[in-house]
Amino acid sequence: MIVMTNIVFVPNSGFRELRSYYKRNGTLALVIATCFHLAIISSYYLSNYFEPEEEKIATVRLIRYSELGPPPSITNTEAAPQVAVSVPVTKPTIGVPVPVPDAEVNPEQTIATQQEMSNVPSPTFPEGTGGNTGVDIKIEDDPDPGAFIPVEKQPVPVKQVSPEYPDLAKRASIEGTVWVKLLVDKEGKVRKVMIMKSDAEIFNEPALAAAKQWVFTPAMMNNGPVMVWAAIPFRFKLNK
Repeated sequence: MIVMTNIVFVPNSGFRELRSYYKRNGTLALVIATCFHLAIISSYYLSNYFEPEEEKIATVRLIRYSELGPPPSITNTEAAPQVAVSVPVTKPTIGVPVPVPDAEVNPEQTIATQQEMSNVPSPTFPEGTGGNTGVDIKIEDDPDPGAFIPVEKQPVPVKQVSPEYPDLAKRASIEGTVWVKLLVDKEGKVRKVMIMKSDAEIFNEPALAAAKQWVFTPAMMNNGPVMVWAAIPFRFKLNK
């Protein structure tokens, strides 16, 4: 059996034309497909954007009375454990100074500072006196004269008495300064006095007698009065 086939030869010009059609139509199809997919994706996101949000519904679970269990017994005498609670420390407040009338202020009398008191040597007492040269009052809880007592408000003198100048010292033209250390109690009164330093012993007794008559506002600490030691210099100077 013999099969006859016809072979058709396509001219070169027709092949090039078919190739150009394929390229143009393929590019157009790709653009159309891309736009179609973009339209679908955009419509999905736009529908979600403009769709109103659903209101959230709160669910409530009902509990039956039988599920609560028995109430605690009122006859239980077991004490609840104590829990330590830290209480904030109240910041101490500064006391308000009390003004002193100008007529009662002696310009020559000043209260020594802590630094001046530390520079003064410790007092010396004669044998047999026991260190007590002031008021004969014995208080068991008196602070030690050399102890540091923190205060928020220092005692302020409200009554000052100047010592009498001894006649013998006047005739001898003797001058000097006596440092007196006194204990101010919680009422502002002077409980004890002692000599810290003296330039001349002739001035000691007048200085102690004058210091006993001084009155102060009490020193304050944590909104309460405290006893504190104060030092006062009594200067004996002749008017020339």
